[in-house]
Amino acid sequence: MRFAPSEGIANLPLVYGGSGCRGCIRAQPEDFQVDEVSLVEADGGGEHVLLWIEKRNTNTEWVATQLARHASVPLRDVSFAGMKDRHALTRQWFSVRLAGRQAPDWRQLTSDDFRVIHSAPHSRKLRRGALKGNRFKIRVRDLQGDVQRLDEQLSLIADGGIANYFGTQRFGIAGGNLEGAAALFRTGKRKIPGRKRGIYLSAARSALFNRVLAWRVSAGNWNKPLSGDRMMLDGSRNSFLAEQIDHEILRRAEALEIHPSGPLWGRGDNLVSGDVAQLEREALSGTEEFQAGLEGAGLIQERRALRARVGDLEWSIAGGQLEVQCYLPKGSFATVLLAEIIDYLPS
Repeated sequence: MRFAPSEGIANLPLVYGGSGCRGCIRAQPEDFQVDEVSLVEADGGGEHVLLWIEKRNTNTEWVATQLARHASVPLRDVSFAGMKDRHALTRQWFSVRLAGRQAPDWRQLTSDDFRVIHSAPHSRKLRRGALKGNRFKIRVRDLQGDVQRLDEQLSLIADGGIANYFGTQRFGIAGGNLEGAAALFRTGKRKIPGRKRGIYLSAARSALFNRVLAWRVSAGNWNKPLSGDRMMLDGSRNSFLAEQIDHEILRRAEALEIHPSGPLWGRGDNLVSGDVAQLEREALSGTEEFQAGLEGAGLIQERRALRARVGDLEWSIAGGQLEVQCYLPKGSFATVLLAEIIDYLPS
């Protein structure tokens, strides 16, 4: 059976029984706010400057282009830790390498699209992935349905976390990034620009991960250690192989200190064994073209937690609106949390 890319994003099984409510998100950018939690603090010296920037209804890369133009530096000298939602109000760090140039007046960049809130000198470039996570403040309008059930589901999520699916935005409009990946793997085209190629590969990897996670959600063991699981420490990339499951591993998993993981496909030895290795072979049956394509592109086997802890979760329901505030680790999607509790439509 040939793998249909849409399998990695459509009709993914939910953990908490599905939504009993519906509503509208992103009616305006202020309804979806994101604040980056960085790993980096300005050290006060060096040829770089760190900029804390608020952007509204625009994308991260466009802001980087405006910074490069304003500072008269190449775009490669502007960096950021992570991409942020376009249809939102977001705040995040950028770095600009000035290399002896006089710092421009960053206040001149203030516009309806973005503004520089704070700047500070720093000795190093801001690296991709140099963030702990993100804080979200989300408003859902026109809320209708079983709000008591919604309240109960949010309580369960606060205690048990969410299935750490990649959100639909990873896959592009109507899954276009996955179709691009499929075409890339079939034809081996080399002329695809590097950025677009990276987006396609990331989407393909994410679809395979989602398929494994969906398999385990359906089996009811997405959050339970199995023999041969690669367990990941909460909030960390560190992991260990659990060939046998003892009481201590079960206790730590129950406490959300460690999480089972799923594959980010690439070259190299399988990082799981036993029951989990067999489970993942079955879950990924029919995806051989995607597996071979990712290996051929030079990606290396990695793991991603199947579960994400939802930190500092608070919510209120009043006047036909739901307001949610929470912290999610980097790489986790607030829209995945929302999908557990409401059927939502963008405005």
